[in-house]
Amino acid sequence: MPRILNYGSLNIDHTFRVDHIVLPGQTISSTALSSSAGGKGANQSAALAKAGSVVFHAGKVGKDGLCIIDLLSGYGVDTRFIRVTEHPSGQAIIQLDRESQNSIILYPGSNIEITKEEIDETLHFFHAGDYLVLQNEICHTAYLIEQAKKKDMRICFNPAPFKNEIFDLPLHELDILIVNELEGKELSRSSQIYSDDHSFRKLLDKLCTMMPHTQIILTVGNLGSYYGFQSKRLWQDIYQVPVVDTTAAGDTFVGYFLSAKIRGLPVEVCMQKAAIAASIAVSRSGAMVSIPTAEEFW
Repeated sequence: MPRILNYGSLNIDHTFRVDHIVLPGQTISSTALSSSAGGKGANQSAALAKAGSVVFHAGKVGKDGLCIIDLLSGYGVDTRFIRVTEHPSGQAIIQLDRESQNSIILYPGSNIEITKEEIDETLHFFHAGDYLVLQNEICHTAYLIEQAKKKDMRICFNPAPFKNEIFDLPLHELDILIVNELEGKELSRSSQIYSDDHSFRKLLDKLCTMMPHTQIILTVGNLGSYYGFQSKRLWQDIYQVPVVDTTAAGDTFVGYFLSAKIRGLPVEVCMQKAAIAASIAVSRSGAMVSIPTAEEFW
């Protein structure tokens, strides 16, 4: 079975529960504060491991974030490629409102201290057919894609948070692209408003035309998710649950979709498994801790 290398962020999340997301010039009080391990990269590694995949996490963390390494190891993630620096770890300030919607501010910290030499040392241990999973919270993403493709690795990219520098990446080398509706709209350079099934299908078609050799997954929150590759199109509904915290929904979806795909399951089943896992995650509080284990529904 292919191995998975997730070269991704490691953050400390500070979550403030608020009545509403703060407005410009406004000061509000929070009703609760919690701190936990996070980062899109770390969350996706946790999801992959909890889904039963063999996953290696690579990245960089400060001494203030050693607990993240311990937590990932506890979930079964191989952390040998995580390096520790003297500088602070990445931080996330998360506002979580009474409707369970969030707003996030990121401080990259040690996530952007990764060097090309470290990347080369890590990729040396991986081979053709293995998977590289990337988000957009670390540095040298283009170099990672180029070097992994030289080794004939398969590349899954989740371009979050979205930045204009993404247009400079070798996106044609991607095997799988997973975006939400906002990221998909930015990537397509579209000014259209996407808000219903018809418009989401048009957006998916546009992305598939732009990247004809890449499998595209478009997630659209409580309206479900879409899959497109060549002439194939699929839609997957969500599973209705009481929503508590959406922080890890997307990362859970990524981890479970990819884990199911590596098992050789049909893409319809991969989408279904990912949707179920994400629904379970949003019914719980927290990031990594909210992600279900494979035993809960495999």
